[in-house]
Amino acid sequence: MKTRIQAADLHPEHFRWSVEGAIATLTLNRPERKNPLTFPSYAELRDTFRQLSFATDVKVVVLTGAEGNFCSGGDVHEIIGPLVQMKEQGRMDELLAFTRMTGDVVKAMRGCPQPIIAAIDGACVGAGAILAMASDLRIGTARSKVAFLFTRVGLSGADMGACAMLPRIIGQGRASELLFTGRSMGGEEAERWGFYNRLVAPDVLMDEALALARSLAKGPTFAHAMTKRCLHQEWAMGVDEAIEAEAQSQAICMQTEDFARAFRAFAAKQKPVFEGN
Repeated sequence: MKTRIQAADLHPEHFRWSVEGAIATLTLNRPERKNPLTFPSYAELRDTFRQLSFATDVKVVVLTGAEGNFCSGGDVHEIIGPLVQMKEQGRMDELLAFTRMTGDVVKAMRGCPQPIIAAIDGACVGAGAILAMASDLRIGTARSKVAFLFTRVGLSGADMGACAMLPRIIGQGRASELLFTGRSMGGEEAERWGFYNRLVAPDVLMDEALALARSLAKGPTFAHAMTKRCLHQEWAMGVDEAIEAEAQSQAICMQTEDFARAFRAFAAKQKPVFEGN
């Protein structure tokens, strides 16, 4: 396993990938079908986010969809149909392999050290809603529609970590309503409930997402990675354990050059310029 790669080393086939400075943009790109996922694109998302752990030149990731929609979930013909066929043929092992693979996408997103900003317009449903949920920050539009519609197709609302993660974002009661009913949540409601960090107009969605990404990219990279790790790991901790974990993470951050740079800049009444080490 490589311990260091460059963003240019990544060559995904099933979505658009671009890098500007320290910001990588991953664009789901099947606009004629509202950017659905397929077996290969699930796998490639998993692999890409895993590889980002080693991409030291990427400090922030923006995740979005092409041409007015975020993601319409699993492709009905290329995923749902084959899954029904597996069921009819009694291939439980293959069904489980698929559901574990989709869960691995979320694990990879939570495990990569870079903050992930989801820029969401239009349809954001099914697995698309999960990708948004698994991101660290979410910017949406008023016209967007978010739906965890698994029960609408006879599946459990517990998919890809939704029952663990969604209540922590919007609360248990609200998450229960969305996961039981599969109903759509409009953009204004998504912001009011805390799913979106903020709403913007569709024509400036990517500008706003990239502006936030550039702001984060100028920050202390190692400290951001530690923050993300603590936010994720402390879900399973008690308060005392969390305080100890944060004491350890802060002590580690205090050994970085960025910590010393911030002090020297403060003493000189200047704005710190972080270098990520």
